Amino acid sequence: MLEDVDASACNNPTALSQLPVIRKSDLIDLQGQDRPFGGLAATPVNQLGKIFASPGPIYEPEGKRVNYWRMARALYAVGFREGDLVHNTFSYHFSPAGSMLESSAHALGCVVFPAGVGQTELQVQTIRDLQPAGYVGTPSFLKIILEKAAEMGLDLLSLKKALVSGEALPPNLRSVINEHGIHILQCYATADLGLIAYESGAKEGLILDEEVIVELVRPGTGELVAEGEVGEVVVTTFNPDYPLIRFGTGDLSAVLPGISPCGRTNTRIKGWMGRADQTTKVKGMFVHPSQVNEIIKRHTEVMRARLVVDNDGTNDIMMLKCEVNGGTAQLADAIARSIRDVCKLRGQATFLKPGSLPNDGKVIDDVRTYD
Repeated sequence: MLEDVDASACNNPTALSQLPVIRKSDLIDLQGQDRPFGGLAATPVNQLGKIFASPGPIYEPEGKRVNYWRMARALYAVGFREGDLVHNTFSYHFSPAGSMLESSAHALGCVVFPAGVGQTELQVQTIRDLQPAGYVGTPSFLKIILEKAAEMGLDLLSLKKALVSGEALPPNLRSVINEHGIHILQCYATADLGLIAYESGAKEGLILDEEVIVELVRPGTGELVAEGEVGEVVVTTFNPDYPLIRFGTGDLSAVLPGISPCGRTNTRIKGWMGRADQTTKVKGMFVHPSQVNEIIKRHTEVMRARLVVDNDGTNDIMMLKCEVNGGTAQLADAIARSIRDVCKLRGQATFLKPGSLPNDGKVIDDVRTYD
């Protein structure tokens, strides 16, 4: 995908934004053609430390460098220090999550108990016996462990901190865990990239890891969104073993202005705000965000647009809501023709004032009901 790129010319953010975005579906195709890593790994298999597999399948390498997944910064932010015992409940099988946290905890000088998932009573007994300083895993599993401990009549007072990931940490769940005297923070990481961003004690957004470049693009494209607008998180990591350039995570987020009250100065993002893959099927045909963006490009009068898919009980209806400065019947007809040309389906256009569409990253909004 990058064979025609002059690497020496890609030396600033503008040049980087001109490169294609690689998404997970691309990894599946590339790896299917060239096992195990699709030609993207820079280190031979026999010189790696581990290989993992995610659904797809997608294979991920782990090199032998200290703190390979760069999770140490997130662990440090929540309070883990040299000598702490870490109860690690992330999976050690197939996926890299368990290894991600273990290797980075070792980089801080921590000791790790490889608990993995499940066996709740044994988890409680082990924590009671070994008195770990903190927990890593999903927040929901920590809640389950705390509930099981209460059921067994055992206290887990040694747990004072927790770094969680893999799922949302809503305020009510954070509050429940805080009530047990546990300071809990979250981080954002993927099996392909390692750490992308982490929460600090300020709890105001997630601070980007300093070893990645993050861009926010319009879903289905590689085009940067305007400042403050929701877009797909696209990450470039200069991992010498597995350098992924403009890797689309499929997650939506937005940049927060200013710097964190905790004093860390790197860019912050709001955290996970949904999925960018909004592909839907209309009358048996897939409609993709990239097609909506192609329609917008054909009509410079349109500043932003959202395709709303609905039904009237029997038929699917596509309406492209367009932000324009004064639309005309001629423009509406031209956009309808573009919808038909690009999507091979009939649709209509309606006009809105600039700024009318929600800033939530949606390009396609499927509101159909079948009651």
